[in-house]
Amino acid sequence: MTPMTGEHLFAIIVAGGKGLRMGSEIPKQFLPIGGKPVLMHTIEAFRQALPEVRVVLVLPAEQHDYWHRLCQQYDFRSPQLIAAGGETRFHSVRNGLALLPDEAGAVVGIHDGVRPFVSADTIRRCYEAAATGHAVVPVVPVVETVRQILPDGKSATRPRSDYRLVQTPQTFPLTLLKEAYRQPYSESFTDDASVVEAMGREIVMIEGNRENIKLTTPEDLQYARFLLS
Repeated sequence: MTPMTGEHLFAIIVAGGKGLRMGSEIPKQFLPIGGKPVLMHTIEAFRQALPEVRVVLVLPAEQHDYWHRLCQQYDFRSPQLIAAGGETRFHSVRNGLALLPDEAGAVVGIHDGVRPFVSADTIRRCYEAAATGHAVVPVVPVVETVRQILPDGKSATRPRSDYRLVQTPQTFPLTLLKEAYRQPYSESFTDDASVVEAMGREIVMIEGNRENIKLTTPEDLQYARFLLS
């Protein structure tokens, strides 16, 4: 299988934010940038990279009606299935996976709804690597000095070359990710890669793109608007 055959390509876009750190009453995935909500930019990034990808959008149940109204308001017709968000990100992704068929050879990417600036190149390379059977995460180098907090409260500098910042889409063979998400939930599951890693599977890192930030603070939103301008 090549990763460009749309019938075998899936994306689960998880958007469960409430906008607390953004200081907004509107959940951050719905905040407007460049003339439309953040989440619409994110979905369009996948459609542009992989035109036939099938999208599952995971939103808190109480936000589904609001999302449908936004789609009407902005005439946003990109088709997607919608799953209800869960208690944690783990449970939200599991709910999204439940909507996908058990297709041998299929590839699925899990992406944060508030990462609208993932590049088409990053998306394609993630899917291409996962199509060969790998569990894939995009990463970027750490450019600032890293200090570790020690058990005694002191700190120590650590070589930044030993670390990478992890982005999304984290991309996997669909059968592998479904198997991983049949495990009981653990607080150690901080992302999809950690769920797969708990099965003893190796995680492959590929280069991400620096602009692929997670919009969390008002400063991030200003940066997003700058990128779009």
